[in-house]
Amino acid sequence: MNIARILLSIVFVCCMVWLWYPYFNQSTDTITSEDEIIATPDYTAVALKQTAYDEQGKISHKVAAAKMELYQQLGFTFFEQPIFTIYSDQQVWQVRAKEATLYENDQLIFEGDVVAKNLTHNGMIEDIKAENINVDIDKMTMFSKQPVTLTGPNLKITGKGLKADLKAEIVELTNHTRTIYYDQ
Repeated sequence: MNIARILLSIVFVCCMVWLWYPYFNQSTDTITSEDEIIATPDYTAVALKQTAYDEQGKISHKVAAAKMELYQQLGFTFFEQPIFTIYSDQQVWQVRAKEATLYENDQLIFEGDVVAKNLTHNGMIEDIKAENINVDIDKMTMFSKQPVTLTGPNLKITGKGLKADLKAEIVELTNHTRTIYYDQ
């Protein structure tokens, strides 16, 4: 009986080794998840310069950026150090920031030291500064809930929140804090 027990023990140990071998032999490489694959950009551009036109053939807006990444499946485009120049019938605005995200519905979100500069001469408002500003390119509007500073040739206005209609040339602060008028 000793030989039968030894053979049975050897068969048992072999079966256990055969069953547990894949567990002990797992690779240490991490498997990339599907989320990581989706997060890679479909297209990347460096030193981007682009001009977009409307249906009538007029310039709608111009874009310049240090780097642009298109995430088509996620539905947005990311810009580093963007400069967007937005053209309306009466005014031209140039918006700069550290970064911006453009969504498929033409919603553009600028973040980090945002400066919107009115390039039209003799405007009452020359600059709008905020930490973040949302721009709707189709409707030609700007919106922010952050503290905002508006400067003009003879004034400086501070407040929190901004609503601006670039077509109608209307800029409104949600919560006005302070206005300073400078002597000419």
